Amino acid sequence: MKPLKVLVLMHQDLVPPDSLKGHSESEIVEWRTEFDVVTTLRRMGHDARPLGVHDDLGVIRQAIADWKPDITFNLLEEFHGNSLFDYHVVGFLELMKQPYTGCNPRGLLIAHDKALAKKILSYHRIRTPRFAVIPRRTPIRLPRRLRFPLFVKSLIEEGSYGIAQASIVNTEEKFRERVGYLQEKLSTPVIAEEYIEGRELYLGVLGHRRPEALPVIELQFGKLPEDVPRIATYKVKWNPRYQKTHGIDSKPADDLDPKQTQALQKLAKRIYRTLDLSGYARIDLRLTANGEIYVLEANANPDVAADGELAVAARAAGVEYSALLDRLLKLGLSYKPESRSR
Repeated sequence: MKPLKVLVLMHQDLVPPDSLKGHSESEIVEWRTEFDVVTTLRRMGHDARPLGVHDDLGVIRQAIADWKPDITFNLLEEFHGNSLFDYHVVGFLELMKQPYTGCNPRGLLIAHDKALAKKILSYHRIRTPRFAVIPRRTPIRLPRRLRFPLFVKSLIEEGSYGIAQASIVNTEEKFRERVGYLQEKLSTPVIAEEYIEGRELYLGVLGHRRPEALPVIELQFGKLPEDVPRIATYKVKWNPRYQKTHGIDSKPADDLDPKQTQALQKLAKRIYRTLDLSGYARIDLRLTANGEIYVLEANANPDVAADGELAVAARAAGVEYSALLDRLLKLGLSYKPESRSR
């Protein structure tokens, strides 16, 4: 690909330095994705310019008008502190006729609302755990049709934000306690779903209406104590010291037989199309001991750090990190919002 002018959108607090030198591990983990993307794009020969954004679309408009980038690499996960507003930013890019990487506005909206996504998947007879939504500012009542243990988390937050071992509850008292805690701490509605015991699998998907599923990745929980639930808590996902201590890692699930792999990849692509996703996404699944597959959620615009699950899956398919970013750029340049149709 010829060198491009790439505007890299990110939160204003995550604009990375030019080097990792002098920064602690805890500092680096905050902006590692942004650093990996910007530095790799530059090594590939592109003119990559980070743009920090918080609550002003004007800075994006000005950058596009003044610099005229060929494409915007979208790493923005929220706007004005609200993770639901990211799809408005993408809609703004479309109104500006600005090509961008990642998912379209409608796909982002659907994927962010976990309940809406599950309802759509259920309509299409795709198995998901039974669930209920507990709105804010309403009495906290245990949904009688759900069976313990329950997995309690924010309805809209992503990146395992707000998820801890306490998210798995086995009594009504613990349920009320966790729901109240999340509603107060995160100021979002809460979703409670039946906890599915099994292997946590991730399927990266790339493309538009004819998507490609990457090799299956498994979140391996290493040396976690047997009595600790195998869930992707915030520590499991983002704490390097915790990961090293317990041997937690994301690796290709090499022990699946070809039929299982094919079924998982076929399902991931079906989910991708059903939820109107585009660009790239990660589908999170649970595989039970008796072979049942449950869809946990679909993550539009998942982490694209060099060591993230999407990059791990791409390498398993023989695609190195720079080639993955090249593919995302090409997908962004080829996407035509005005011609999108179901």
